[in-house]
Amino acid sequence: MVKVLFAIIKTARPRQWVKNFAVFTTIIFTGQLFNGELLWLSIRAFIVFCLLSSSNYIFNDILDAPKDRKHPFKKFRPVASGKLSVQAAGIASFLFFLAGMFISYQLGRPFLILATIFILLQYGYTLILKHASVIDILSITTLYFLRVYAGEAATGYHISIWLALAALSLALFLAIGKRRAELTLIQGYQGMVPRDTRDTLSHYSEKLLDTYTAMFANATFITYAFYTFFEKPIAKGFFFKNYTEFTPEFPDRKWMMVTIPFVLFGIMRYMQLIYEGKGESPEKVLMSDRPLLTTILLWAGTVFFVVYGIGG
Repeated sequence: MVKVLFAIIKTARPRQWVKNFAVFTTIIFTGQLFNGELLWLSIRAFIVFCLLSSSNYIFNDILDAPKDRKHPFKKFRPVASGKLSVQAAGIASFLFFLAGMFISYQLGRPFLILATIFILLQYGYTLILKHASVIDILSITTLYFLRVYAGEAATGYHISIWLALAALSLALFLAIGKRRAELTLIQGYQGMVPRDTRDTLSHYSEKLLDTYTAMFANATFITYAFYTFFEKPIAKGFFFKNYTEFTPEFPDRKWMMVTIPFVLFGIMRYMQLIYEGKGESPEKVLMSDRPLLTTILLWAGTVFFVVYGIGG
């Protein structure tokens, strides 16, 4: 029984729950992180997306088991390796789905609608959409993006359009980078062809994916830079009563722009990892690559200081 539970947890891929922290975007960037009521709503939203995404991960592993057995890494997944039966995996997937939808209902109609779209798109991706080139990338992007707007639906607060565009560009960058890294990884194994592990990889050339990657890396940087410039300062911070108290000589200074170098380095570092074949699992890369993880922590700390420390 313990082995089965461990296999279910592994198949649920808790490592990928990192993606669901996107639901906290709204309360972090609107200065509401320490609003107890909104924080609790966001935590519940996070739990919903963890449950729903895990439901689909398990469902996906059931369907992909034959192809996963041919993959250099995926062949060790519990369903593909036979450590978790198809029946047990199916029951676990259904229970995750029920729990997620139950909490979604409690968070109100707007959030329930987004959660429903999210899980339908996830199942649609697993069954159909992942087999269509370009559509597969756009589907993954939409799933990333829905997480951001789920935070708005849960709390009632809204982020700026420039931050939303930056999140969309980043989602496209990560989704395309995932495909580029998969292609690089597969090409490193003799006797393997891309279509053996993913149908759409045979429709993506290196040049095409390189163009896509560069396009949305640039879009991510530019839209984030615009966000930092156009975003209005928050009135109060922890250390200063108002924004101009911190810099009385420069009341219009855009202090959020100091976070741009971290974003620039993060994009460049991630692109480097993509071309080394290490971007197949973005959440794994984000948590294991020290330079990238350090950059993210420094960026997060600087954002926190600007938004909550000086109110800028």
